[in-house]
Amino acid sequence: MKKTVFALSLVSSVFIFSQEKNNNQPKEKQIDGVVITKTKKAVEQKADRTVFDFSEQPQLNNGNVLEGIKKLPGLVATDIAGMMYQGKMLDVYLNGRPLNITSNELNSFLEGMPANSVEKIEVITQPGAEFPATSGGAIMNIVTNKNANKYLTATYSGNYTFTNYDKYRNRVTNSINLNARNKLFGWQLNVGQNYRESMLNTQQDNLLSGNTDRYARGYFAKSGVTFELGQDRLLLNYDIYHNNNDNYTLSNGLADLLVSQDPDVYKEAKFDAFDAARTNSLRQEAVVTYQKRFADKSQKLDFQFGYTKSDTKFSQDNFFREGFYTENGKPFTYAGGNDILNNKSDMRIANFKVDYSQPIKLLDGGKLSAGGLYERQDYDTKSFGLTNLEYQRQTASTYLEFQAKLKKFDFTLGGRAENYDISGVTRYINKDKKLVQDDLIPFNKFKFFPNASIQYSMMNQVYVAANYNRKISLPSISALNPNNTTFAGPNTQITGNPNLQPTIFDNYELKVSAFDYAFIGYSVSSASNQVAQIIRKDGKNLYNEQINISNMKIHNFNVGLPIPFMIFSKPISEIMKFNFNPDKINFMYLYAGYQKHDIENLNNKGFWIFNVMTQIILPKEINMNVNYSYLTPKGGYFYFTADKPFNNSLNITLTKKFLDKRLTVSVFANDIFNSQVMQAYSSPPEGERVMIRSKYDSRNFGFSINYKIPTRNKLAKEDPNILNQTKKEDTGVMQQGQ
Repeated sequence: MKKTVFALSLVSSVFIFSQEKNNNQPKEKQIDGVVITKTKKAVEQKADRTVFDFSEQPQLNNGNVLEGIKKLPGLVATDIAGMMYQGKMLDVYLNGRPLNITSNELNSFLEGMPANSVEKIEVITQPGAEFPATSGGAIMNIVTNKNANKYLTATYSGNYTFTNYDKYRNRVTNSINLNARNKLFGWQLNVGQNYRESMLNTQQDNLLSGNTDRYARGYFAKSGVTFELGQDRLLLNYDIYHNNNDNYTLSNGLADLLVSQDPDVYKEAKFDAFDAARTNSLRQEAVVTYQKRFADKSQKLDFQFGYTKSDTKFSQDNFFREGFYTENGKPFTYAGGNDILNNKSDMRIANFKVDYSQPIKLLDGGKLSAGGLYERQDYDTKSFGLTNLEYQRQTASTYLEFQAKLKKFDFTLGGRAENYDISGVTRYINKDKKLVQDDLIPFNKFKFFPNASIQYSMMNQVYVAANYNRKISLPSISALNPNNTTFAGPNTQITGNPNLQPTIFDNYELKVSAFDYAFIGYSVSSASNQVAQIIRKDGKNLYNEQINISNMKIHNFNVGLPIPFMIFSKPISEIMKFNFNPDKINFMYLYAGYQKHDIENLNNKGFWIFNVMTQIILPKEINMNVNYSYLTPKGGYFYFTADKPFNNSLNITLTKKFLDKRLTVSVFANDIFNSQVMQAYSSPPEGERVMIRSKYDSRNFGFSINYKIPTRNKLAKEDPNILNQTKKEDTGVMQQGQ
């Protein structure tokens, strides 16, 4: 209790800083008639993050968000072990707030978001003290905000995609973004829907093969209202996301089936089955933000209260199961039944945070940032009406960070103190068919997480940076969930682990960047109690589980290099002065990365990641974008060894703008050679290894349109984003790679 009081008391010091007034600040001069236009960059390297612009890149925003993410250079996204970027496990944020979901639930959520609703994606490889220490190795922040215009304006976005494997399947998305302002307030509303038909083929050794028809329906609405209170602002946001998915699976395999009970008797059998799984999820978020501003524009104080509620229901029906017993060839038929799985989960998160920053006299100029966060999370799961997990977490934290500049050096030094109180109970039916209740392993600790970075400007727009931070990653709620929320066959056991322990990361990085695009870097992430998925075989049973790895290291070397085609026609001195506008030039962007997972008692080999993105401006101002991704096989990815490349796809997009650039039309073809497949062997610490294969209908074709309905008032000006942007974009005295 004393540690919690200490953490919260440090937050109160923020209010003291906020009352300081600097009367020596020069008055602002108003300059009329100057318009500054900032060109968006396709890929922007900064000292602590990489920013990918989605809004102006049709090859990224023509499908759903998950499809766009998988095309990002340096990012590995798999169904078996989550997402990593340049060797760091990603904690996924939406508009500055963590989603708190992983694995299949995260994939479903991202599949339900149209990519054209995303403005940009920030991959923050070195989260500072301002971010919660629970951000783990790195953060992927999906920013869906759009700029608002004064007076009523609207933008419509639509997308149609089809596949034609064993049958014709459709995918349709529609969304509209409305913006308006009056004398009292401004408001924004972004609503959309999506419908997706898709196919998934899976195989796990000779024990289970499946073909799944998937039908997904999603709806979302994001709303924001802002009130200008003098210099201050009050923002009210409410978001809702709803997904309703149906999966119909034909499966066959070899299993030990229960033929009688008391005592239980099993017989080996070959089977065919037909099942239907249904998932219904509803996520709601409400946020209130008060932004206090001062005469000095670089002095800021923000208060924010947020509440998130997420409910998920999962059920599975079996239509039939039939086959024959291998010992005597005798056939059997099971007529099926409803609710062979019936699971629910309920998550509630409430938090209050304070962030303050102001310039300070330190070396050649500096900045101080401070703040704190209190968060409460409750997570309950049910199976057939039995509450089998009750999980509670309380986190109190505070941070203090200094940034300073000395000649060509930029420095950052900070620390974050967090106090955790995690507890709960789990209930299950044991082998004797009795209800057992156990307490979860408690985690009640106070920890300090330092961070430090130094950046040196070698020459104009060329930087070398070294970074260190310590972080913690709490097990996601989907990993803790003891219930199966995917698919249950007669020989599959898919469960979470409510006793998972948090992971502690020590992250080191050295990077040289030039002209925002080019970079070369090396990083190592040392993790204690890393959460990992394992798949093992025991007899005729397949087990999909979550465990902690006591110690592991992830080494990563990566390099990115833009090659403008003008290099063949212009002198280097002229190219060095050129402002690379991705809409105007022909260029190729090359990325290569090498990654190795070092796990005790496991001889993992490293693997290479390659990405080539080429843009060519064709006649009639048609933009052609070609994107190729490849990940070398035979490398070790946690407890899996790739038998085929996790990434292996070629995508082409053609784009043209009409009607004074208000209408953008794109046609595209993804995975043209139908080579994208996930095939790997598991290497569990115990039990037999398993061959796993999954193939989505990744080859697809389609078109997308984006139409900006013009406003009648030609003097309409832009308002700031108000659709739930919480991460500040300013870098203060630290002009990091800009």
